[in-house]
Amino acid sequence: MELDRIVHEPVRLRVMMILSGVEEADFNFLLTTLSLTNGNLSRHVEKLESAGYVKVNKTFKGKLPNTSYQITLKGSNALTQYWKELDVIRRTGRI
Repeated sequence: MELDRIVHEPVRLRVMMILSGVEEADFNFLLTTLSLTNGNLSRHVEKLESAGYVKVNKTFKGKLPNTSYQITLKGSNALTQYWKELDVIRRTGRI
């Protein structure tokens, strides 16, 4: 059994956990909540988006750009599977 390395990375796991509990979250919310730099958050979200785990929505609020994120069904399933695999590891001690 091998844990999903995309989800397993601590920052990405935290992003996925936040997104799994909300309809969507904007960039500034994630930035503040996770105490990351703009570049660090962007890089992790790009990895999640490339894997199909997160959908990126770019809109405008008035004249200001706004980027928000949603967990996809694929991402939600990956997160669920990740926790199941981690539970097996905890129970059996096998990786």
